[in-house]
Amino acid sequence: MIKSYVLKNKEKRYMFQIYVGVDPLTGKEIRTTRRGFRTKREANSALTHLKIKIENGTFFVNKKAETYQDMYELWIKQYEYTVEESTFIKTTRLFKNHILPALSSYKIEIINVDVCQEHVNEWAKKLKNVRILKSYAAKVLDFAIKRDYIKTNPFAFVDIPVKIKKVVDIDEKIENFYSREELLKFLSSLKMEGNFKAYTFFRLLAYSGMRKGEAFALTWNDIRFNEKEIRINKALSRGKENKLYVKSTKTGTSRTIKMDQETLNILKVWRSKQKQKYLELGINTTEPNQLVFSNVHNDYIQPSKTRKWILQVQEKYNLVKITTHGLRHTHCSLLFEAGANLKEVQDRLGHTDVQTTMNIYAHVTRTAQESAIQKFESFLTSN
Repeated sequence: MIKSYVLKNKEKRYMFQIYVGVDPLTGKEIRTTRRGFRTKREANSALTHLKIKIENGTFFVNKKAETYQDMYELWIKQYEYTVEESTFIKTTRLFKNHILPALSSYKIEIINVDVCQEHVNEWAKKLKNVRILKSYAAKVLDFAIKRDYIKTNPFAFVDIPVKIKKVVDIDEKIENFYSREELLKFLSSLKMEGNFKAYTFFRLLAYSGMRKGEAFALTWNDIRFNEKEIRINKALSRGKENKLYVKSTKTGTSRTIKMDQETLNILKVWRSKQKQKYLELGINTTEPNQLVFSNVHNDYIQPSKTRKWILQVQEKYNLVKITTHGLRHTHCSLLFEAGANLKEVQDRLGHTDVQTTMNIYAHVTRTAQESAIQKFESFLTSN
């Protein structure tokens, strides 16, 4: 039966309630209510449409979720148990900043391909990683399918817009790594600054290729001075409420890398300085699980600290500016220049997929480029 009711502003609306079946778990009748229709005719049309869906078996009762936002809140609770805390935080940010503002109010059962395509197109105009957004947005609807709210996922039929790549002048391209000469100048300038902790940290990154988070999670028992090795099996990351915590490495696997003697000697000097400095603060740093790099409270260093360290020396000595992560690029680039092969670089940097090494780190420095043309010229002019 269609009934009328009056809103607070005195406007008239129509509603109806209809029997849709029996809950197989409780044996109780299930009824669904629809309201907000401006005319009785509009309500009657919706009622007829709903009766047809019930008779055809295509109507599904949403016991807990009606909108995309509702379904997201159910999905995210389960998702949290399947990933690292840092991954969970990054995912919730993607939804908060991009996906939910676009989809949250849509009814789950009426989201179609056109709606999804429209928002993917909008994301593509603003963001580079639109595929990631599409993938995560689709996960919520996959979750809805598993729980019988919908039958198909419209995101499966959405196309990713293709961006026309602009031609970039190679001379104008800013590369985030140092040449051999630039690296040596950077480390020399840093050494003169008197911040031995920062100098040791950046020296370690440049000569090991490890990630910043991996270096900040290092403990002294990870460094095997006699074997000239460093074991990398964890990384510092940011979790809930912006708290720092130690997790597995980015790839989830550990690796052990060989180190040069000079870098190990610098680490020994830093360990001695650390012991003395923290003893003055009443802190014992002789435990095996002592962090190699820690703050004044002997706790984790904020990852953003390295930007201040590196910019300070770059600006003071008028050096080429690269990021902290650029030292990992630098290590990789110089490994190639020194003659290391792709497999050796992949293993040292901890890439599970060799394609990552090829796509991201296969930089060729100007020295290597000049060497290539010299070899080419020599080959053609030789008798």
